Amino acid sequence: MKALLLLLLMLPQAGLAGSVVATRTLPAGTVIAPGDVAIAEDQPGGVADVAQVAGQQLRVMVYQGRRIDPSFLTAPTLVGRNQIVTIAYEKSALRIEAEGRALSAGSVGQMIRVMNNASRVTVSGRVAPDGTVIIEQH
Repeated sequence: MKALLLLLLMLPQAGLAGSVVATRTLPAGTVIAPGDVAIAEDQPGGVADVAQVAGQQLRVMVYQGRRIDPSFLTAPTLVGRNQIVTIAYEKSALRIEAEGRALSAGSVGQMIRVMNNASRVTVSGRVAPDGTVIIEQH
């Protein structure tokens, strides 16, 4: 019986782990820096590692000392609505670039609509890590 109790005490206790809390009031849209958050041992649940939230963007406001829930986080927006972006079409060795206006905001990997400034044609493309919108052929 003592061995069983000892074994149970040695298992990791998820309920005793701390969670990430805001060190200051963070408005919605804030990209979280490591200095914006800390681990609070007295608030179980939520995200337990600062590295998991650093670089993520908040969808809602989080007040100082409050726990940051994973549902509050999203990938950071790279392209804003009405932002001027480079539109690129690639096929084999051919690459055509044009200037366009983003019709919606998007983060890396998301599909957004972009209007070509020269022809006024609206196309859809995927946001690349450098902010270029890559048009995919269908």
